[in-house]
Amino acid sequence: MIAVTGSPAITTERLTLRMPAARDWEPVAGFLTSDRVRFIGGTLTRDKAWRAFGHMVGHWVLRGYGMFIFTLRGSDEALGMAGPWYPEGWPEQEIGWSVFSEAGEGQGYAREAAEAARRHAFQNLGWKTAVSYIHPHNVRSLALAERLGAVRDEGASFPGDGPALVFRHPGSEARG
Repeated sequence: MIAVTGSPAITTERLTLRMPAARDWEPVAGFLTSDRVRFIGGTLTRDKAWRAFGHMVGHWVLRGYGMFIFTLRGSDEALGMAGPWYPEGWPEQEIGWSVFSEAGEGQGYAREAAEAARRHAFQNLGWKTAVSYIHPHNVRSLALAERLGAVRDEGASFPGDGPALVFRHPGSEARG
């Protein structure tokens, strides 16, 4: 297996955020083949989940950054993903997040990971702006975007046919 060198690992109070690795395939596959992805494109077959996982890893290779896998500090079990995301065809740079199982919800992990990933995008990648594209029925993600200080940007474009709401994150100067 070829490793991408120089990819950052970020630690927070409770989490470690790192580049996806082969050992994350089963947790990612379990997520992508479940109903939990109903708001981000829908349930995939395992072979299509493999392609999506390759897309996640390839984003790191081609862009030098991407979605981080987040784990509890001291554990290597993938709980979810969060990070800077900007695939070809996206109108703007995005901060995205997903929690892989219901057991990981309601603990603040997604917020902690998204805050760390956003800070990384602004401070280390030099991003000046970022959005999050969220399905209008994804109540948990809508609430998280608001807790992160992001505000609806009704004039912003979104990728694909939608439906999607666009939430603009405050720039680093607004967050202090």
